[in-house]
Amino acid sequence: MASLVLPLSTTTTTRLPSQPKPSHNFCTHATRHHRFKVSCNTTNSSGQNQKDNQNSEISQPKLERRNLLLGIGGLYGATTNFLVSDATPTALATPITSPDLSKCTTGTNLNTQQPIDENCCPPQSTQIIDYKLPRVDKMRFRPAAHLAGKEYFAKFEKAIALMKALPPDDPRNFMQQANVHCAYCNLTYPQTGDTKLKLQIHNCWHFYPWHRWYLYFYERILGKLIDDPTFGLPFWNWDNPDGMVMPQEFVRKESPLFNGRRNQQHLPPAATDLAYSAQSPTNPKKIIPNNLTIMYSEMVRNGSKLEDFYGAKYVTGTEPSPGPGSVERGSHIALHGWVGEATPSGMDMGNLYSTGRDPLFFSHHANVDRLWTIWRGLRESKPKDFPDFDWLNADFLFYDENARLVRVKVVDTLDNEKMGYIYQDVDLPWLKNRPTARVKKSKVAASSGAQPAETVFPVKLDKVVKVLVNRPKKSRSKKDKEKEEELLVIEGIEVDTATFVKFDVFVNDEDDKPDEFDKAEYAGCYSQVPHKNSMTVNTTIRLGLTELMEDLDAEDDEKILVSLVPKAGGEIITIGGVKIIYAS
Repeated sequence: MASLVLPLSTTTTTRLPSQPKPSHNFCTHATRHHRFKVSCNTTNSSGQNQKDNQNSEISQPKLERRNLLLGIGGLYGATTNFLVSDATPTALATPITSPDLSKCTTGTNLNTQQPIDENCCPPQSTQIIDYKLPRVDKMRFRPAAHLAGKEYFAKFEKAIALMKALPPDDPRNFMQQANVHCAYCNLTYPQTGDTKLKLQIHNCWHFYPWHRWYLYFYERILGKLIDDPTFGLPFWNWDNPDGMVMPQEFVRKESPLFNGRRNQQHLPPAATDLAYSAQSPTNPKKIIPNNLTIMYSEMVRNGSKLEDFYGAKYVTGTEPSPGPGSVERGSHIALHGWVGEATPSGMDMGNLYSTGRDPLFFSHHANVDRLWTIWRGLRESKPKDFPDFDWLNADFLFYDENARLVRVKVVDTLDNEKMGYIYQDVDLPWLKNRPTARVKKSKVAASSGAQPAETVFPVKLDKVVKVLVNRPKKSRSKKDKEKEEELLVIEGIEVDTATFVKFDVFVNDEDDKPDEFDKAEYAGCYSQVPHKNSMTVNTTIRLGLTELMEDLDAEDDEKILVSLVPKAGGEIITIGGVKIIYAS
């Protein structure tokens, strides 16, 4: 692929020209001031409390519906400066830093040691600019795709067509933008600071911030091409039954939004399956109730602690994929696999190296980004961000709308309004969908005949595995629960990333109906889409038990029955262990 050397000017901030109001019923924006409390206590994956700094009383929030959707109340502005300059970093702070673009490679399959035939490397540049968020004079508005209308989609299609028409070596070109995801997510860069390891921004705490920057610049490039600084990407509202069908505008063959490498069985009017696995199809009648339970589980039950929502800590010297967060390993992966063509590779959407080639990717990830904003609003006064220097100061490289290579940091992603965009307000039906138990006070743990977990692992997940897991603490008080979250840890998940895999986890489940998730017994899942540049990873997930045990009326139980149910690729999954911890 040819390289393009771009002469770059110094950074300037330009006031965006005033634009007429859109014809849609768009939200307006007004300045608001919110006070909030910053907690600098974190918990590692073993459940041990790590105190980085004293708690600082910055304010108290008042949660309103609109503020929840706009993500107000996050760590930003003056608080950002506080966290970076005043928080005491560890002596060996080693955040992930921008890769050296000149060391990008076509890649090697780390399992076979054979080279792969894809070149995702970006054009070179003679200069890198430290990016500063421009002043926001008018908000970009991201509409729900199913509500956006013909006028909006005509504009969106024009922008994508112009992006595809750019010269092939222009970093803003459609394929070059697709390659951004391929390069960062397909092990083509060595880690800066530890070249023995590869860089991977998935399955760790950088998943949300990196993708937020990716969409941010993609959106600004599209807006510049159609001379509309208020243009915002549409989000595919797949967490709401009204938006669970693939948007029709992406299906028309004459549209620049069309992609031929999609599963033909999943075109409209098929409802998206957030528990998708090609090897274990879901009963169509169960898809929507399953979806609502899955969303509640990912956003509420399994999102109590920062690590469980964001993903595990990832710094220089960390092996790739230390642990994905709840949405990333669940509904996010399910939609990638559900859209991609029905082949082992899953291209385009169902494979990490090719997924950015489908315009639907960006609407899918706009919804993932929106869920991050919503989750932050749901937190109210609870910590919303890691105070770690290693997270806040991690940086990445992107080309902006002016084809300048810029360096950006995680710390600047913590408030979508500061970045200049908001989302359309739509209903959140899953928030009112706390699942109920099929059987309360179940005695299945005692009668199952399952072996203690410590005697079973490690084990290959080529069949359903049921184990008894001890609960070190039971009959906890309300105060104890507020202080510590009870978590089910599934560790030593060893798997080849070349293949789609998925397994589900149930607690005290008497039904043994693997395609039914609309019940309190469902604890969560692990899944991945294929990576062309693959390796064997060893990863961990954590699933929230505090609310689940309440719903099962099993808080006094000394043991629980944990069922690991393989849905795809179980023959290549090894589980190292299962245990319960308590994280403050």
